[in-house]
Amino acid sequence: MKVLKLSAQGLPQSWITLEQAVIHYAAGEVRWESGAQVAVFRGGHNAVTGEQSQIVVNSIIGTKGVPNINPFALRPGLTNSKLFARDRNVCAYCGQHFHESDLTREHIVPFAQNGVDTWMNVVTACRACNHRKSHRTPEQARMPLLYAPYVPSLWEDFILRNRRILADQMEFLMAHVPKSSRLAL
Repeated sequence: MKVLKLSAQGLPQSWITLEQAVIHYAAGEVRWESGAQVAVFRGGHNAVTGEQSQIVVNSIIGTKGVPNINPFALRPGLTNSKLFARDRNVCAYCGQHFHESDLTREHIVPFAQNGVDTWMNVVTACRACNHRKSHRTPEQARMPLLYAPYVPSLWEDFILRNRRILADQMEFLMAHVPKSSRLAL
């Protein structure tokens, strides 16, 4: 299970482990929290009061400080699993839904024609369509794209990079996803 770590302003920073979250709590760096309580860590007993210390971890935490990078300037890393999730495991050419193991990263403008490996030049394709299109553009192969590629937003990237998102974390992230996103459909 991962905790969604946000800046104090509410911008996603990273997915962190429960143990990393406890360190933020113990250091007094958690400015606010949201979502459900997901774990309780118990410490030692106070010598005077006899009370046991504990840290309750929520699924979403906002930490103190201002990030020294502009998160809106970040471009999400391109991986096949994120690409297939962005495109909902649907082939951009035949429109059929496939299991990840039957999909490929398809370059709209192929490397053979000076295409590049970027979000805006790749779509999900089944192996048969990728093979049929080969080293041609969709126009040259007479295989029109059924949907357009796009660069995922910061919020979409956080959804795409974690397969086990808790319901309250997903609700928080989806509230910030652009309405035009394929993830919002």
